[in-house]
Amino acid sequence: MVPEVAGAAAPELDDLRAACDAAVARLCASGARSILVIGADDRSADLDFPFRGSFAPWGVPLEVQLGSLPDGRVGTDGLPLSLLVGAWLLRRRPVSGTDGMGWRMKTVGADEPVEACAAWGARLGSSQDWALLVMGDGSACRGEKAPGYADPRAEAYDAGVARALADADTEALLALDPGLSAQLMVAGRAPWQVLAAAARAAGGDWRAELRYHAAPYGVSYFVASWERS
Repeated sequence: MVPEVAGAAAPELDDLRAACDAAVARLCASGARSILVIGADDRSADLDFPFRGSFAPWGVPLEVQLGSLPDGRVGTDGLPLSLLVGAWLLRRRPVSGTDGMGWRMKTVGADEPVEACAAWGARLGSSQDWALLVMGDGSACRGEKAPGYADPRAEAYDAGVARALADADTEALLALDPGLSAQLMVAGRAPWQVLAAAARAAGGDWRAELRYHAAPYGVSYFVASWERS
């Protein structure tokens, strides 16, 4: 995903990065006052602004930072991977302070039950003019070289997620089973369920576009855009 980390293999995912860039550009052009980035971690938390992290644990001393304070203090140092990649995507299309748009970041516990994810998403409310950047992979069991080896259930699981993202089907996302998702090493289950509950709480009709769905290196990636019509 990140060229500096991928090295010579970076061009293999040019189409994935292009889809991500298009989705982020749409968020930035949406007129929202802030972008809320949501990703899975060990626990659910609101992170303090500004945000900073590094890809050093993955072999490259590449730092990413969103925002700054006049005295140089760092609010959150050491972003989890989901939010680190989200910050990296936003930095590829910087949002200047003159645009009036800010950033917020939240983590959702990877093992949070469905009911907690739904309640968490519903509390986001619809009174504020914000956009969501929801970070999460599908199964990591798509082949013998996948991180979780091959699991015959993975392809059907990912196909169901792809349909749900393409149709803005909140009920299908909320129906994802946490146990099966964990067995398939799915990082996106909890964030997707927060998304589904937030969209449902916001109300209205939603139109969706699935920009990318493939499983390079045995891990399923999705890029989708949802917009309330």
